[in-house]
Amino acid sequence: MYCKGCYLFILLFALFSCQDNKQAQEEFIVNECEDNMNSVIESVTFHSLDSLLITAEIYCNNKEAEVFVLCHQAGYSRGEYTETAQKFYDLGYNCFVIDQRSGDEVNQVKNITAKRAKSQGLPTEYLDAEQDIIAAVNYATQFYGRKVILVGSSYSASLVLKIAAENENVAKVISFSPGEYFGEHLKLKESIANLNIPVFITSSKKEADEAKAIFDAIPSIEKTQFIPEGEGEHGSKALWAEKKDHQEYWDALLKFLAE
Repeated sequence: MYCKGCYLFILLFALFSCQDNKQAQEEFIVNECEDNMNSVIESVTFHSLDSLLITAEIYCNNKEAEVFVLCHQAGYSRGEYTETAQKFYDLGYNCFVIDQRSGDEVNQVKNITAKRAKSQGLPTEYLDAEQDIIAAVNYATQFYGRKVILVGSSYSASLVLKIAAENENVAKVISFSPGEYFGEHLKLKESIANLNIPVFITSSKKEADEAKAIFDAIPSIEKTQFIPEGEGEHGSKALWAEKKDHQEYWDALLKFLAE
């Protein structure tokens, strides 16, 4: 026998159960990080703006330390920052390293968020990942009680500039190889017209002119463009120890952070 009232009750119960599970999962991340300061917690999850679960790795020093939210380039995963996040951690920073839904694999680390999004039939273009980065910024800010340093690489280097211009939870922004990657869907130089926080932009040498066009569109008086003496690299892999010019990038970046 069909029971309309029973069906409605079951539907409401399922809805509230999902909300409770979401809250419990995010509270679990907070508690785990509080209990494990001075450690690395792997493969935690939190929700994007559309409720897709985002996989991340959290490096916890202490709540007084500045926190990086680190976003990878096209076709990659959080594995882009395996070495870099460890170095930031060793320097005393906290890190959120996320898998955006637009990506795949690097350094033997698979992008779990992208796999999850595809299995759910969600779009995974570059702009679709913007909500993942916003969610990470907001979550990190809520947990640590402070604004974050937002880092992007290639397509996410552009997204972090746009987000930093709009989101008051970003204190500084670091952009490796930004560009106009979005066609008619987004004009980056127009979206950063109100970006007034400290900005660090870098790229390979051959990308420097394109990066400068973006750099010049930023009104902030606290901005740095670094161009390597050598050929350099595309994206944040410029920081990898195996890359010839990596020390140039690190010296420039740490100088910016100190200022």
